[in-house]
Amino acid sequence: MNDRERTLAVLRYQPYDRLPVVHFGYWDETLVKWAQEGHITEEEAKSWFDGSPTDAVISAKLGFDFDYYSAFHPHAFLLPPFQRRVIEELPDGSAKVVNAEGVIVLVKPGATGAAPPEFDHLLKDRAAWEDHFRHRLQFTPDRVTKGWVRVNDQMVRWDEGGLAFLQEDSRDYLYGLHCGSLYGNIRNMLGITGAAYLEVDDPDLFTEIIDTVGELCYQCVKAALESGAKFDFAHFWEDICFKTGPLISPKTFAAKVGPHYRRITELVGQYGLDIVSLDCDGKIDALVPIWLENGVNTMFPIEVGTWEASIAPWREKYGRQVRGVGGTDKKVFAQDRAAIDAEIDRLKPLVELGGYIPCPDHRIPPDAEWDNVRYYCDRMHQVFG
Repeated sequence: MNDRERTLAVLRYQPYDRLPVVHFGYWDETLVKWAQEGHITEEEAKSWFDGSPTDAVISAKLGFDFDYYSAFHPHAFLLPPFQRRVIEELPDGSAKVVNAEGVIVLVKPGATGAAPPEFDHLLKDRAAWEDHFRHRLQFTPDRVTKGWVRVNDQMVRWDEGGLAFLQEDSRDYLYGLHCGSLYGNIRNMLGITGAAYLEVDDPDLFTEIIDTVGELCYQCVKAALESGAKFDFAHFWEDICFKTGPLISPKTFAAKVGPHYRRITELVGQYGLDIVSLDCDGKIDALVPIWLENGVNTMFPIEVGTWEASIAPWREKYGRQVRGVGGTDKKVFAQDRAAIDAEIDRLKPLVELGGYIPCPDHRIPPDAEWDNVRYYCDRMHQVFG
């Protein structure tokens, strides 16, 4: 079996020869540190991104089979994005900057990959929506033809016949279709507080924004599928939960966002994509049943966090319809081999449930030691080989 076949077999509860050892990428600062230590080259640190040829090289050096986040990304968000500009420079060297989503953020010198503090949001009312946002969220074919198209050592490209790359039965790597974000990007544009107020102050506009984004995502997915390109799974991104739960009312999410999930998952199902995964950080428990009811069946990256997220309670509650990729506590990479062995032991009964592939529960952070990550990969191959 190759990596593609064994991954799909695990998630479909079919026999497989060994468990794939996968990851979810790295912080840029992590790669810079590893380059300074001589484990990778400076060029590899600079050129890495999910699914790139460099991604495959670094994966092989560490012992990972592949990056689960390798997928074709239609441009299902603001197009064109807002032009980044500095609106105020502060005495300490930081600056207030308008980012690509129309949000004013604080950018500090030498800041890490953490999300910057937010000061204000351009999208507050209907006037801003009409003037600056709605036209940026309309479907055009170039959103798909100019999507993110590189995967491993193959260059995926568009030609007159559509999306050209190796057909499904000749690929040995897993390749997904990214279906966009149905609320996470909206939360980014409005802010957590702004979204909460808008839902009450102007419910019609709140619904219109969700419906506009949902339609854009649907049309991008439809165009990618109709091109004849072959994908192995569908994938969404959200990040709409924190350590205590969702950043949106589950009732609102089910009523307003759920139908858009259902529409897209039914579409990808018509093209044989039966694995539909979703990337959402934080404590997602209250939203899991809504995703399951609307065709999403694989949770990712299952952040362990302070709340000890795990597929086990979801499996007990919802049965085998819920799969998972993730749930490995990435903090062990900053500790020692004993901690890594203990973490792998913790994962064993979860793997035995079936339909589950361990993966570091987010980007591997800068405190991760190269040798610890290599040891993790070696042990995963030994234990689950």
